[in-house]
Amino acid sequence: MESPCILVCSIDEKTGYCFGCGRTRNEIGAWTLYTDADRHAIMLALPARLETMVRKPRRETRRARMARERGDA
Repeated sequence: MESPCILVCSIDEKTGYCFGCGRTRNEIGAWTLYTDADRHAIMLALPARLETMVRKPRRETRRARMARERGDA
């Protein structure tokens, strides 16, 4: 079964879409219940959904912290 999941499972509170794949919680939960046509239609909408989200790291990465401490940021 085709799935857009990339194992980055975090929902954007503003849009309701997953940061990893762009699906909603309901779509993720019902994915195996959809027909192939339904899944295909959702997958066609995902790139546009992902473009609507601003991706920010959930926490400061080590690289970003080191750059900030050096004054590079």
